[in-house]
Amino acid sequence: MAQDEIIVGLDIGSSSIKVAIGQRSNSNEKDKNSKLHIIGAVEQPAEGINRGVVTSIEDASASVTKALDKAQNATGLPIESAYVSISGGHITSQISKGVVAVSKTDGEIRAEDVERAIEAAKTVTTPPNYEILHVIPRSFTIDGQSGIKDPIGMTGVRLEVETYIIEGLTSQIKNLTKCVYQTGLDIEDLVLSTLATSDAVLTNRQKELGVVVINIGGATTNIAVFEEGDLLTTAVIPIGSEHITSDIAICLRTSFDVANAVKLKYGVASTKDVERKEEFDLHEFDENEEGLISKKYLAEVIEARVEEILEKVDEELKKIAKSGALPAGVILTGGGAKLPKLIDACKRKLKLPAAMGYPYDIISVIDKVNDLSFTTAVGLVKWGASKQSSFSRFKSVTHATDRLKKWFKSLMP
Repeated sequence: MAQDEIIVGLDIGSSSIKVAIGQRSNSNEKDKNSKLHIIGAVEQPAEGINRGVVTSIEDASASVTKALDKAQNATGLPIESAYVSISGGHITSQISKGVVAVSKTDGEIRAEDVERAIEAAKTVTTPPNYEILHVIPRSFTIDGQSGIKDPIGMTGVRLEVETYIIEGLTSQIKNLTKCVYQTGLDIEDLVLSTLATSDAVLTNRQKELGVVVINIGGATTNIAVFEEGDLLTTAVIPIGSEHITSDIAICLRTSFDVANAVKLKYGVASTKDVERKEEFDLHEFDENEEGLISKKYLAEVIEARVEEILEKVDEELKKIAKSGALPAGVILTGGGAKLPKLIDACKRKLKLPAAMGYPYDIISVIDKVNDLSFTTAVGLVKWGASKQSSFSRFKSVTHATDRLKKWFKSLMP
């Protein structure tokens, strides 16, 4: 099997590192109907990473190495390069416009004109010590006619593009890429984790209607909002499922590990229909622990933190005037979305329809592919496949990884 047939997604999260390996099920690479076949999916506990930020390059690199070794052993294939996720509170964004004159004398707009317009949008002033990760075209304007989605082949003199620019702190980007490069792995592209997740779980119709993806991870919750096919906003909320576990540990006066086991077995995101007289004994989780705990009390502890996360999401929606106004509703995904009754809590708090987000348009016999915590890793594979097959206006136009490769290689002896 040729190496270029293999697409690898490396999702570096705060609590675990996940690797998904895919290949096209159709030999015709340009065939848009060809589905991805996920042939491997592995997970490794993460060390040296906190809230999406690398806190120890050595520990993080060792964790990535273990994850890659597991993936290679599971598939029997060498892994040489990957699409890598990036997230964290340092990610910022802004809107920028680029304007160019159409180069061809007959006025026909070509892909080169579109790329020049996008390049012009990249000349925006970035905050100090930040660099551009993604430049995502939203819509085009030709000679004053706005709202054009795909200008290629149209005729005009002046081409303008509105883009959504995503930036990351240079030091954090360098730390992340360094810990990956130390494993010997090449980085195909750095992808904001929320964008990769959206690629995995959202259909084009949902993006057109208006939808918000909420990816609840261990230490952070990432959101992305789409409408009319365009990315409206992204945000990183510094609260995740580990905060729920910490709340349980504090309220039940028990260890983090016992609290996590309690959450997984008895935890629910809403107190609705939970009887206070229903109880469980902590002794079943640890022989040194004892005490009867009301399931209603446990639900109240979890519900309080879940509502806080959803309130923060609603604050982000209010900023763009989309609170309660997204017809395709909420798509929940990520490891933290496995909490029972989370959909009910979501509908009540955000006043929107809600559903779980599983990867679509893929083929696999691996159970983990349908695990909510693997959606970003699978999304990275889909991102890579889409990027390889054709120019897509939803993909970023960035040279950040090329610059970082040169930077890293300059440090090597």
